[in-house]
Parts: sequence; structure tokens; C-alpha cells
Amino acid sequence: MEQIIKNSVAKAISYAEYNLLFKQLVTEGRTTGEPTSEKIDYTKLNFSRSKRLDKTIKLLEAQKQCFQDINEKQIWLVITEPWCGDAAQSLPFFNHIAESSENVELKIVLRDENPALMDVFLTNGSRSIPKLIVLDKNLQPIAHWGPRSNATAKVVDDYIQVRGAVDDQLKTELQIWYNKNKGEAILSELQALTLCEENSINV
Repeated sequence: MEQIIKNSVAKAISYAEYNLLFKQLVTEGRTTGEPTSEKIDYTKLNFSRSKRLDKTIKLLEAQKQCFQDINEKQIWLVITEPWCGDAAQSLPFFNHIAESSENVELKIVLRDENPALMDVFLTNGSRSIPKLIVLDKNLQPIAHWGPRSNATAKVVDDYIQVRGAVDDQLKTELQIWYNKNKGEAILSELQALTLCEENSINV
């Protein structure tokens, strides 16, 4: 696992580089991984949503202080893909946290290009993304989070119990929920993660 993580960090890109890739994909009508029309459409939609969040996210002073109090260097390594809707809702928050803390560096890798890393951090046996892996200065994993907050997961689970499957209606309702929540569920769990109240928070 150590070598897998080391190799992944070495080829990871910054949030700025990820957004350049994102923009290029949208401009060219492409996506990463298997280029289905659905994934291409979601890539375009996710780019718009993430850009809006980049402009509107404002951390509370207590939240900023929490992340500023991280006193040792950490790498927040994220496994994601541009077509992933949950990733579009969380990566802008990861970036704002990294920008608020001099000891947090955000790095990003694509899931389908890094299957060995993904398989170390499965969620209930699934390659669910986004997946945040918090690494210490020696690249040892100290915590991980994802693919959704517990509150978001409950919305999904409750819907599936009633309707029996993930469908377009769920995706619409989930977006409405994200808009109303304004990232509070994500930030709350990342604060708990940072403060080591739990070693990991998983869905």
C-alpha cells in the first residue's frame, strides 16, 4: 500500500490543474473514462456547479480556525472523476479548506487511472467516489472520508428504500438537498476528521 500511495501522490495534480482539465473536457465535449453521452452531460453540468461553489463558498471563522489549527503537514489526496456529481459538491470545499490552512495540500487523481489506489479505499466493496485520503508528512494514511457525508447518504438510502433504485428523480432531489445544505454536512464531518474525533468517516 505504501508504494501505491507514494506513486499516486507523485502523479497527482493540483485543484487548479484539475479545473483546467475539467474546462478542456467541457470545451471539447469529452469526459474521462468511458465516454458515454450521460457522463459527458454530467461533466458539463458538474463543471458549472463546481465553479459556482468556488465563487460562493464562505467558511465560518470557527471553521477556518479549525483547519488553521492543523499543526503538521498533511496531503489531502482525492480520488475522483469529473463526471461524478457528488465530487462536484465536495471538491470545492476541500479546496477552500486547503486554501485556509498552510499545512493542508490538496492533490487529485482520477479513479479509472488509479485502480490499485482505489481498491485500497473501497466503500462497502465498491469503487465509490469521491474518496478523500488524509496523509501525514510521511504519506501514511491517518483518515479517510467519502464518498458522501452521512446525511447525504441517508437521503440516498431513504429514497432507494422507497423507490428501489437510483434514478433521475433521485439525482434531482439530491441536488436540491445539496443546495439547501450548503456544504454544512461535509464541513461538519471534515472538522470531526481533522480533530481526530473519529479515525475515519465512511458511508
